[in-house]
Amino acid sequence: MARPVKKTPEEWKNEIMEAAKSLFISKGYEETSVLDIMNMAGGAKGLFYHFFQSKEELMHMLGNQLFFENNPFEAVRERGDLNGLQKIKLLLLLNRSDEERNQLNIQAVSILKDPHILAAAVEENRRVLTPLWLELIEEGRRDGSIQTEYTKELSELLPLVNFWMMPSIFPATQEELLHKYRFVTGLFAHMGLPVFDDEGKSFTEQVISGISEKEGDTP
Repeated sequence: MARPVKKTPEEWKNEIMEAAKSLFISKGYEETSVLDIMNMAGGAKGLFYHFFQSKEELMHMLGNQLFFENNPFEAVRERGDLNGLQKIKLLLLLNRSDEERNQLNIQAVSILKDPHILAAAVEENRRVLTPLWLELIEEGRRDGSIQTEYTKELSELLPLVNFWMMPSIFPATQEELLHKYRFVTGLFAHMGLPVFDDEGKSFTEQVISGISEKEGDTP
């Protein structure tokens, strides 16, 4: 009889993350236990804690992994046929079309109730996303497609909008979340960054609906 193939620590970690991703999307984050994840991955429950301190940490790492595997900023950076504003609109379109990451993001809303996870997420967004947004906004200002004197401020604000829209951080009903989206749309247009269109509104309404169903429609 052939001996079972031994897996390296990196292979185990990847298989645990793949199992968790599949279960979080199909079953739901709250409804998935560490035992469920390890049963799918084919390992003992204790092995999970060799790689992750908690299920929350695993979810946080999954979100980062999916972003860097399919980084929309990289996808638009070399598009010489587009101006800065068009690149930002394409970036947002690519974000909307990444269904797997969007589903995972909805499931991840509840983990941001943990102040340590929230602080880490805010810091990572500031460190990673702010420079990427600044690069695109400054490109748009140079080519004339974006008319604003607030490039730095907008690049710092954009990564924070998602947190403000999450009812696990700022409690809000579905109607209140839609009102917030209309405010954000008008704010960025007034500041010279008119990137939120009807298609984006429709997508945001779907996301807000998903978040509201998960969190409950009460502040």
